[in-house]
Amino acid sequence: MAQEKTQEKALSRRSLLAGAAALPVAAALPRQAQAKAEMLGVGATRFNRMKLGGFEVTTLLVGTRTVESPQNIFGMNVGADEFAAASSAANIPTNAAQFFFTPTVVNTGNELVLFDAGLSPDAITAALAAAGYSPDQIDTVVITHMHGDHIGGVAGDAGMTFANAKHVTGRVEFDAWAKTDGNKAFEAKVRPNAERFEMIEDGASVASGITGMAAFGHTPGHMAYMLESDGQQLVVAADFANHYVWSLAYPDWEVKFDRDKAAAAQTRRKMLDMLSADSVPFIGYHMPWPAVGFVETRESGYNYVPASYQFMMDT
Repeated sequence: MAQEKTQEKALSRRSLLAGAAALPVAAALPRQAQAKAEMLGVGATRFNRMKLGGFEVTTLLVGTRTVESPQNIFGMNVGADEFAAASSAANIPTNAAQFFFTPTVVNTGNELVLFDAGLSPDAITAALAAAGYSPDQIDTVVITHMHGDHIGGVAGDAGMTFANAKHVTGRVEFDAWAKTDGNKAFEAKVRPNAERFEMIEDGASVASGITGMAAFGHTPGHMAYMLESDGQQLVVAADFANHYVWSLAYPDWEVKFDRDKAAAAQTRRKMLDMLSADSVPFIGYHMPWPAVGFVETRESGYNYVPASYQFMMDT
């Protein structure tokens, strides 16, 4: 028995030594080439769903693009050095900006309400589908204002995109564009379907827990909307601020797309004061995706704080 154990140990040692001796040989053998992983490009989710009391609020990314020479759009009334300093402090370039286009769906439990219709019927329909909705499920379409990136999806060659929905917009906004002929998107998408629109005033209720708020300046009758459910609030703020730094943090900087620049700046300060004082979160149509954040005061100015996990929890 002792002799057998001695022979087993000897065999084990020889096996280990043989294996160790073989390692350098195996390592020297050429490895089979592996295919390189394909570059997939920059990507993002198409929707972000969160809770607000008893509501479900879903932001939809219907498009994003890079725009060069952003000071041709933002900070038009400040010098290049001031623009560059503000950009550097925020760690963003001065030669380009990323634009986001973000409609919002609110499920109140009784109604499905869509805020703004995006760039085109195809874009809004695809984003809704990614989020699990179809156009025929939308009960109410609320148009915050009549710029093309907000009304492009209202209608197309096949007619009204949301055939079953009530359409709502501000009376001041509609009347202002109806008196002009310079808004091609309005002429193509809204004027031919004017009978489908219900006109509302500041303070009007769109649905239970959803109230219109005048936020004029960006356009003549631009509106924001307050959402309230189970003691929680959130503002669908649309385009009161078009960039989280060059517009929100510097509300007096002029923005090319603001129809009345002085009124738009006044509205920005009013909205920012309210959001920061009451710690009310907001959805900004052009804020960085997923477009949900808070406003805090910083010295004499304002700062955008992206939401983290606040709206993922049941509490």
